[in-house]
Amino acid sequence: MNPLVFSTISLTVALGTTIVLISSHWLMIWIGFEMNMLAIVPMLMKKFNPRSMEAATKYFLTQATASMLLMLAIIINLTYSGQWTTMKMLSPIASTMMTIALIMKLGMAPFHFWVPEVTQGVPLMSGMILLTWQKIAPLSVLIQMAYSLNTNLLLTTAILSIAVGGWGGLNQTQLRKIMAYSSIAHMGWMAAILTYNTTMTSLNLIIYILLTITVFMLLHFNSSTTTLSLSHLWNKMPMISTLILTTMLSLGGLPPLSGFIPKWMIIHELTKNNSIILPTVMAIMALLNLYFYMRLTYSTSLTLFPSTNNMKMKWQFENTKNTPMTAPLIIFSTMLLPLTPMLALLE
Repeated sequence: MNPLVFSTISLTVALGTTIVLISSHWLMIWIGFEMNMLAIVPMLMKKFNPRSMEAATKYFLTQATASMLLMLAIIINLTYSGQWTTMKMLSPIASTMMTIALIMKLGMAPFHFWVPEVTQGVPLMSGMILLTWQKIAPLSVLIQMAYSLNTNLLLTTAILSIAVGGWGGLNQTQLRKIMAYSSIAHMGWMAAILTYNTTMTSLNLIIYILLTITVFMLLHFNSSTTTLSLSHLWNKMPMISTLILTTMLSLGGLPPLSGFIPKWMIIHELTKNNSIILPTVMAIMALLNLYFYMRLTYSTSLTLFPSTNNMKMKWQFENTKNTPMTAPLIIFSTMLLPLTPMLALLE
């Protein structure tokens, strides 16, 4: 892609999300979503082939439907309140419509089917943007409207997303699909705490983005897209392979890694609010995520080949992949647990 075109598209994607974040007018928020959606489509098709075209089409249709529902919710709210300002929803129908539109944009269950398909069909870096940056705008609106959304629907969606994120990833060998299902499960955790404590949702999002960017950077560095290519990596770059697997276990929420912080704090917050069954079910279903990361760890590091692979001269070729800030990202992704008391003060 032409560097000028790519920088213009990237700027539009960033600007779309920024408009959503800073606006207090529903029409501006909707325009921000539209700008972001239309600019991300060519970014998904950066390496043009039928698979990426199909993925971009699926993404576009889903997001356009969600935008339509969002506009419908805004108009229904307008008829009740007579203003465009982002405020408490006066109509239960508008509230439900908005919740559905935003969970569709986030790719949460039961509207999750597009997430693994789209992530699998696009390049690794486009997939990274899709699973990190694209979550910020819808979640910011959810956080703003946290106390006027349909709580029962949100909690049902959260439980369903954690379950789907766990079950869906069990059968996968494609790393991008595994990351997509992991994203669905994380969105479920964020939605579960949303009505209790919005700061927790923001903290969870930041840690999730850090972890996901780190994993995608490391996979991009080695061009690893399947479990098989990851298992070949052990002979060539054992250090990088170990780091990928440690970060993935952190993403699964294994103590004492950074990914355990949001899970620990969310469970603590829910139990403080006399909710016992919900965090118990969430913790049990989080084990499913941890299982498929452990399976990756096993198939990669504990099933070594009897001899090294055929690329014995691999070390002579310089890796030209650009992966900035990888070292600090790896440190943040694995060693933040001692900062938990400080993060708890943010509530």
